[in-house]
Amino acid sequence: MTDHAAPVPAAPAAPAVRTGPQLIAYADRIGGDVARLAALLDGPLAGAFDGVHVLPFFTPFDGTDAGFDPRDHTVVDPRLGTWDDVRRLADGRTVMADVIVNHVSAESAQFQDVRERGDASPWAPMFLTLGSVFPDGATEEDLARIYRPRPGLPFTAMTLGGERRLVWTTFTPDQVDIDLRTAQAWDYLTSVVDALTSGGVTMLRLDAVGYTGKEAGTDCFMTPATAEYTRRVVEHAHARGAQVLVEVHGHYLQQVEIAQTVDLVYDFALPPLVLHALTTGDLGPLGRWLGIRPANAVTVLDTHDGIGIVDVGPSDLRPGEPGLLPPADIDALVERIHDNSGGTSRQATGAAASNLDLYQVNCTFYDALGRDDRRYVLARLVQLFVPGIPQVYYVGLLAGENDMDLLAATGVGRDVNRHRYTDDEVTAALDRPAVRAQLEALRLRTTHPAFRGTFHHEVSGRSARLRWTSGTDAAELELDAAAGTFTVRTTTGGASRTVLTDADVVPRPA
Repeated sequence: MTDHAAPVPAAPAAPAVRTGPQLIAYADRIGGDVARLAALLDGPLAGAFDGVHVLPFFTPFDGTDAGFDPRDHTVVDPRLGTWDDVRRLADGRTVMADVIVNHVSAESAQFQDVRERGDASPWAPMFLTLGSVFPDGATEEDLARIYRPRPGLPFTAMTLGGERRLVWTTFTPDQVDIDLRTAQAWDYLTSVVDALTSGGVTMLRLDAVGYTGKEAGTDCFMTPATAEYTRRVVEHAHARGAQVLVEVHGHYLQQVEIAQTVDLVYDFALPPLVLHALTTGDLGPLGRWLGIRPANAVTVLDTHDGIGIVDVGPSDLRPGEPGLLPPADIDALVERIHDNSGGTSRQATGAAASNLDLYQVNCTFYDALGRDDRRYVLARLVQLFVPGIPQVYYVGLLAGENDMDLLAATGVGRDVNRHRYTDDEVTAALDRPAVRAQLEALRLRTTHPAFRGTFHHEVSGRSARLRWTSGTDAAELELDAAAGTFTVRTTTGGASRTVLTDADVVPRPA
């Protein structure tokens, strides 16, 4: 008699998702809470966005890492609303939320129990210590190999059940890493996914997933274990009707490879390449990236974090592989950002700020371009014409400037790009030509049938043409990166018109 293994069921297919623009926003920093964020999207922003990525709204939303360290990841902070408010927000639009995969708050009930009871706590296996990964001890070589986005080793000495232990803390001592080899960690993560999808969330962003696969003998970043953990989360998300966006900063070839195995990746290379093009007139690197980038991408110019730099450079994790920009061009780009921002980004980046991100410049995109309205709108147009799902950060939508008062108050570098808008500030910003132009372009991207067709691009020197066609419908962006000039034209039902030019943003000299 021959034994036959039971057939392995296929993983649920990825659900369909709207591909129009999405807003990225903290509910408390624009609108004030979930319900008022919905009112903003249904009111003055109507027609511009198909969806919204609501940055952490869990309990509490205002922890030490702006909500990325919730004590309870399954509950809406009552100061922001309820799950019913989130479900109403999702009525007629895509809502994306974060699944913080790598860590939980050191103030969470689970870790507090471990602090009190140590190994006697049922949650003890869920949390990583040095000994969890290196049970026989770690050599100097082992520790030096660990990849971390900040200086120093990823450990914090803590007392667990009366015993001093080295707890794994990749980001800050307030964020304790979890051990995805354990049933406790998976029970926790599935409860988070279930709470979000039950609340109307249909896109999940896996935050810091690249750091989950800690394995002895590796750099503990993007290991084979990481791929397996990601697969398991994606499979569970699909079963709950959600798509998954994987957030990884790293060498561009990593993004190309990851994109082949997941629903969506970020195009984190686009922001520095656009900045390089619009501050030097050199479109070559951007043109080369357009030829090889993955199509299943979420495009951004700015986010709640800084402007990524590692994504276009070489990487120690891929020796011998050049980046999209050579190191000298990257150094020059960083200095131009600092100069364009009047030095404010320098005060918010690296050793000047409390969060020592080694791969990001903390600056609003508007300040990174020297508050040049024409080039700023052109940057947004390039983003909207590049294939993928465009996401627009709330500060970027409102052409916000570096918030030095907030930086001074918190000492957190990324807070320069996390302004808390009053209703009056939002109203005033919406009347600015650069903001009106972005909204016009967003509504075009959301509604014009050409963007559901085929993308073409031509790059020659300082000029480029980005074009979408679907049957007889077309939408085209023609630009000069050195001059900062542009024209957007459409063809609909055989009728052509000019939709937007740089002169609509800043009048050209007579």
